[in-house]
Amino acid sequence: MNLFHLSKTNRAALFFAMALLPSGLAYSQSKKDTVTKEKQIEEVVVIGYGTQKKEAVTGSVVSLSGSAIKEVPSANITDAIQGRVAGLDIGRTSTKPGAVQQIRIRGERSLTGSNDPLIVLDGIPFVGSLGDISPSDIKTLDVLKDASATAIYGSRGANGVILITTNRGTKGQRAKFSYNGYTGFQTLFSKYPLMDGPKFAKLRADANMFTNSEFEKNDVNTDWQKQYYKTGIMMNHDVSVTGGSERGNYNFGVGYFQQDGVVPLQSWKRLSLRGSLDQEIGSYFKFGFSTNSNFVISDFSGVSGAPVLGLSPLLSVYNPDGSIRTRTIQAIDQTYIWNRKTLEGLGDAYADRTNAFSSYNNLYGELKIPGVEGLKYRLNVGLTYRNSNSGNYTGTGILNYNASNISSAGIGNSLTQQWVVENIVSYDKNFGKHKINATALYSAEQSSFNSSYISARDIPIDAFQYFNLGHAQGEITINPANQGYYKRGLMSWMGRAMYQYDNRYMLTATMRGDGSSVLARGHQWHTYPAVSAGWNVTNESFLKDSKYIDMLKFRAGFGQTSNQAIAPYTTFGSLTTVPYNFGDDFVVGNYVGTAPNANLGWEYSKTWNYGVDFAFLNKRISGTVEYYITKTEDLLLSKGLPSSSGLGSVMQNVGKTENKGIEISLNASIFSNSEGFSWDLGGNIYANRNKITELASGSDRNVNNLWFVGYNINSLYDYQKIGLWQEGDPYRNILEPGGNVGMIKVLYTGGYKADGTPERAIGDKDLQIIETQPDFMGGFNTRFAYKNFDLSAVGAFQKGGVLISTLYGSSGYLNRLSGRGNNVDVDYWTPENTDALFPKPGGVMSGDNPKYGSTLGLFDGSYVKIRTITLGYNFDKSTLQNFGVTSLRLYATVQNPFVFGSPYHRLSGMDPEPNSRGDENQAASGYKRNQLVIGSTNPSTRNFMLGLNLTF
Repeated sequence: MNLFHLSKTNRAALFFAMALLPSGLAYSQSKKDTVTKEKQIEEVVVIGYGTQKKEAVTGSVVSLSGSAIKEVPSANITDAIQGRVAGLDIGRTSTKPGAVQQIRIRGERSLTGSNDPLIVLDGIPFVGSLGDISPSDIKTLDVLKDASATAIYGSRGANGVILITTNRGTKGQRAKFSYNGYTGFQTLFSKYPLMDGPKFAKLRADANMFTNSEFEKNDVNTDWQKQYYKTGIMMNHDVSVTGGSERGNYNFGVGYFQQDGVVPLQSWKRLSLRGSLDQEIGSYFKFGFSTNSNFVISDFSGVSGAPVLGLSPLLSVYNPDGSIRTRTIQAIDQTYIWNRKTLEGLGDAYADRTNAFSSYNNLYGELKIPGVEGLKYRLNVGLTYRNSNSGNYTGTGILNYNASNISSAGIGNSLTQQWVVENIVSYDKNFGKHKINATALYSAEQSSFNSSYISARDIPIDAFQYFNLGHAQGEITINPANQGYYKRGLMSWMGRAMYQYDNRYMLTATMRGDGSSVLARGHQWHTYPAVSAGWNVTNESFLKDSKYIDMLKFRAGFGQTSNQAIAPYTTFGSLTTVPYNFGDDFVVGNYVGTAPNANLGWEYSKTWNYGVDFAFLNKRISGTVEYYITKTEDLLLSKGLPSSSGLGSVMQNVGKTENKGIEISLNASIFSNSEGFSWDLGGNIYANRNKITELASGSDRNVNNLWFVGYNINSLYDYQKIGLWQEGDPYRNILEPGGNVGMIKVLYTGGYKADGTPERAIGDKDLQIIETQPDFMGGFNTRFAYKNFDLSAVGAFQKGGVLISTLYGSSGYLNRLSGRGNNVDVDYWTPENTDALFPKPGGVMSGDNPKYGSTLGLFDGSYVKIRTITLGYNFDKSTLQNFGVTSLRLYATVQNPFVFGSPYHRLSGMDPEPNSRGDENQAASGYKRNQLVIGSTNPSTRNFMLGLNLTF
């Protein structure tokens, strides 16, 4: 929200949607809610270890209100903030219930270290899942983007910081009860674009590679997706009580969320308990706590839609005797059929559940130092406990073509514990036109993790499932690779000073020192600086009385941060355990997997940031423009070793990357008549360019890891499809010996002989480095209001970039064009259809796929999406007061309703946003973990909800 003045003509104007964007506007719902005597509203943002007025911030800080986050009803914060902050990219890694998405702030810097931002919950570093935090609990969410803002968090903030502040009570407020809830259902955004029976029968005939099995008939046309997917139900209920006394406040609440997926058996449930208390004792001392505990049950997250998609539509759902078919043969494949009714009827024969309990706690005590105005000491103690227990069981013959396949089960446990102690001294004082704020910090933290997994075969009866593996009749396995333990610690000190003169000139300087246990001795400590300055031009004499310019501020900052996000004990190297037979004995041996490095140190990033904040026309138009450049060096990078060393690799500080970009945010209140029609509009657009500038040993490429100097971190290395070979095309016999008409034609980069013929056949030398990052991305929102009704929409867009769809490429087995299993419905080449986009079925193959088939999975990543549309009605307060109700709102929401401007959507009808990680499973193999793809694990959904907000 921005500073703005409520004039007599617009003091009741609604600026609700403006809070959705980085520099949104504050608003009031009624004349009674306006600021007393129309004083200027001053927004305070959280900057880490303190707060600051928005107009005095010199770093890159963006704030979202809790009301903005609640605009998108969801179980996870990431779903609610997509597209709302310039430079904040939320990548969808899964559409499973309860899935947590990938977050990137201003791109990626590290090649093998973590690129995840630091999450801080109520002032304490957060090590849990964002799915553990209910969006209903959030008061504000602040994003620190540049080094001058994140330096106070040191190495943990190297990839940006997200500060989450939960709701607390208000002093002197009578007890207030609130209920927020919604219920709804989700359906498929679209079915996967697979062939129906007649099309598949024609494909099989055109390919002439496979014939129908005894179970397949050309007159059968089964829609296996219809037999598999279902409508998923979701609900959320959140109840809270807040209030306060003359010297304290409290907030306690409970929430319950449940979501059943469109994939059979999948469900995710979360029960949350939260509380906070602040209490003053005397004039100098205050203490308090906040706690957020939850219990999560995740059922059948391992179930996916992939096995169904390849089923032949020429197979009937039923056996000749009328029973549901569970096992069959299609072409040459023996297949178990994942039918919804079959899965739902398995009972004890199939189980997959994870129970997780998490508790995040923060206690503090704050003392005002007597005799020194503005001087405070604060002690923060953070305690985290997170325990997860999982179990799975697959009965005899279940999910397998062999009806006598031996049953199997497994159990897993993990425990995460963390403590943080922070000692903070702060001084805040005004001296006439001078304002000084100083903060000093000394902190220590430690986290530990241990996990175990045990598997067994041949469980005697289904009723045992995974509850006592000691009863197993077969092998019980404790694989060393599935057991884990680590402990890591961090000690830090920090000093920050902020100075303002006459609300015109601002300067912030920070110095931070970190000592990390995961780095080598002698390299564990590093100190780094940050400085930023601001000039509030609006308060200069030549602009102070301007009728049009309400705010104009220039900012510039520089800072260094460091990354130590590698696994503990990396400096020691590692041993790999391998079981083997030594004569008649079964023994376990060890060998060195990675080499130790006694010089492993920090990965450094230096960032320059330049920004302009502005507001015009009584702050009806406001926004921000920023430019940044980050250079990272001494990358924490795994370097391959010669085979003669007997070792695979060693972690070293080698390599450099560069990140730069521009971000623009704009907000406007176009109409603002609270008694009639109001219209607010806002948007943001940003572009990020990252590239590798140096690799180990001066090399310009590392093909195995897809790293290329001068190109972005997530580049691809593949052939470039330029069409299909046609009859009469010259040089096919030279460029593609043994090739066929209708096969994929790729770019040839070699030379030509004097007579114009190519010098060689197409080969590895023709592989191209493919840039994948978008030209630009962004989000937008709009809100219309008429009297008690309001209609709002939130959207996002992307221009360019490469979208990877494993459905059409060679890794997903759904575009083999051979007729072995069902195929995506594509326009393929035949002698009668030579203008097709996809190659001739049954042509030259590479493994099970058409030669160069990987090129078929690359698409233009452009899209425009409407993420959420909400229609709401607010009941008149005068009517509600008769019933003792403070406010009552009803609303209806649809999520993911429309997509425009997407080449992939036009071809497939599918959602153009990814739904899978690049290494998630075999069907998405060949890509890096950070590379998000469209896969077949879980489909995208469209959600419909009805909700109610009640306060009394």
